[in-house]
Amino acid sequence: MLCMAHDSEDTMESVLQQLTRGNVLLLIIILGFSGSFQQGYQTTGLSSPSPFIQRFINSSWYERYGEPPPTQTITMIWSLIVSLYAVGGLCGAMSVKVITGTLGRKKAMIFSSCTNIIAATIMLTSKVAKSYEMIILARIVYGFTSGLTSSTHLMYLGEISPRRLRGVVTLTYSTFLSLGKLSGQLFGLSEILGREELWNILLSVPTVFSVVQIIVLPFLPEAPRYLFIEKGDDKACKKALQSLWGQGDYKEEMEEMLAEQEAIKRAPPKTPLQLMRDRTVRWQLIIILIIYFCNQLSGMSAISIFSFDIFLKAGIQKDQIRYVTLGLGLTEILTFISCGMVIERAGRRVLFWSGYGLMAACWVFATVTLTLKDSSDWVPFITSALIFLLIIFFSGGPSGLTVALTNEIFIQSDRIAAFVLTMMERWFFIAFVGLVFPFIISALDSYCFVLFACICLLGCVFTFIFLPETKGKTLLEISKEFRAITFCGKSFLEEKVMETKL
Repeated sequence: MLCMAHDSEDTMESVLQQLTRGNVLLLIIILGFSGSFQQGYQTTGLSSPSPFIQRFINSSWYERYGEPPPTQTITMIWSLIVSLYAVGGLCGAMSVKVITGTLGRKKAMIFSSCTNIIAATIMLTSKVAKSYEMIILARIVYGFTSGLTSSTHLMYLGEISPRRLRGVVTLTYSTFLSLGKLSGQLFGLSEILGREELWNILLSVPTVFSVVQIIVLPFLPEAPRYLFIEKGDDKACKKALQSLWGQGDYKEEMEEMLAEQEAIKRAPPKTPLQLMRDRTVRWQLIIILIIYFCNQLSGMSAISIFSFDIFLKAGIQKDQIRYVTLGLGLTEILTFISCGMVIERAGRRVLFWSGYGLMAACWVFATVTLTLKDSSDWVPFITSALIFLLIIFFSGGPSGLTVALTNEIFIQSDRIAAFVLTMMERWFFIAFVGLVFPFIISALDSYCFVLFACICLLGCVFTFIFLPETKGKTLLEISKEFRAITFCGKSFLEEKVMETKL
């Protein structure tokens, strides 16, 4: 045990040394706060001011029409404010290929920060204009920005990191996402900005980081992999690597990029539709889409959006719930940081299937404790502890690793199309859970968590059987492993070859 602890400390020290040699740590922080942090904040930041916004809708309607709006009208407008964020996110995800292909990674991030400032301006002025339509518009633009930045942020991280640190660097995406969720809950407290006169400011706080990114990011390098593979500029690539990671020849990284560039010449960049039709990457696409499906329907989205209702149903006192949810956010961040210490040692595959399996067990036990919540005073605390364990198992496994896996299993020519497809799926299920979960929990009561347990069990079995280990391998080596996967004695690649011969 002492030896393992010593090895872990040495590994962590080595990682920190490498991250502080050049500008890479600064770039990771700038990308994080103007990237996934924004999405995390907007996910939870709307929860606290929801009654204030609904009262604003009521008063605006009354001043405009001279009579109070029907209850159904307020509910409908509020639903639009909540759900159209995901619609904007879906549009942003669909535009990733065009914007990043035209502008590059760095300019695409700057562009998304500009749209974020536009959204904040609309949100801040909506209160003065007494227009709930402006709130809806601001939420759509916020969603578009989040959808665009989610994929661009991930691509940027994957393309600045060397093979040995790819998992650690891409994991920072999830860390900043969790930090954004925690910040949304923290700023939403009544002691800070969670007051009726400040709700428009509360929803605009992250824009400060967008302004900082617009000022700082132009002085930081473009993604080396993008410069070498897509722009063919090996000198700029090497200069970017040295700026990010310190002086060195980076021969190994350059050779890997050269091999990938040669592969791309034989297989030019694909559109999402072409990627779906390509049998040579069929297993990669099936696996990543099923993982995203399991992640979004594992119950974690429901906990993020409806944590108040879940803890209230568990029997926690109303005045204690906001502090419990803050604890959830803090636990998620600490778990992601801990995951960064072990991801390059334990590998991806074992953390995936074990994480899903432990989550399935927690959901089963949570169903039992929710059913028995009135039998004893201590049962609600057991339920709360199980939800904390769910956060730990999810963040330390499937959630933290999915972003790294997407960068690892697709070569440069396929990566953008893969990001478009996965993010479209992700935003669709975010909207789906937000709309459907209230009806599910109303119809099934505590037994709704059995559905989540089944989804987690599916993820456990599927990743255990089909997901190959990707730790420490080049993108081309990983592609070969996926091509070797067979189902019922056949592989998709063999089917393609047979079709070609015919």
